[in-house]
Amino acid sequence: MPPLHTPRPGPALPSPAGGVMGEAGQLLPFDLLKAQVKANLALLRPVSAPVGDGLRRAAVAVCVLRDGERPPYTIVIKRAARGRNAGQWALPGGRLEDGEQATEGALRELAEETAVTGMEVAGVLDDYVTDSGFVITPVVAFGGPADPRPDAREVASVHRVPLDRLLAPGVPRWNQGLLQMPLGPGIVIHAPTGAILWQFAEVALRGRELRVSGVSQPHWTRT
Repeated sequence: MPPLHTPRPGPALPSPAGGVMGEAGQLLPFDLLKAQVKANLALLRPVSAPVGDGLRRAAVAVCVLRDGERPPYTIVIKRAARGRNAGQWALPGGRLEDGEQATEGALRELAEETAVTGMEVAGVLDDYVTDSGFVITPVVAFGGPADPRPDAREVASVHRVPLDRLLAPGVPRWNQGLLQMPLGPGIVIHAPTGAILWQFAEVALRGRELRVSGVSQPHWTRT
């Protein structure tokens, strides 16, 4: 069970917000899904966090990719076994360069780390301040069929997560007060990445309010 202070999904966003599941319990067709996600994100009024002493700006890409007749999917990566956040689950992304906007940085990192290009930005989620000193802006973007491939210098592996997995029963779950997003065999993701994906699922896919700044991070993400 989550602790009492844990954020909980709020009411539905005002019209034209709505969910992306059709009457048959399947995801809407891709173009309708994209339009609904854009409408939901436009109603969010994302929270921007100030960059104070010791904080650095970063951005990550929450991508939605078309996959032929199969459900669209998003990408999560496992960091390489060396360097910052070694071996951790993450979204493609990284520190912003001088003068770079979050949308630019997220798509640049997505291309560098997974070779996915040609994306269309749909909106942004709330900034998330990490215990390791970053202010992360999550950028939601859509793209056509892709062939994600890891850049071995930074990424150990790239994993496709069907979009409806984020809406499955038991996602998220809680273990000793920590958020867990079980997204596939051997894929259990905590904050900050898990918190970002949870807000994406609730706001962009379900059309409901959720703020995740209060979601605790496990100690191993603080490096």
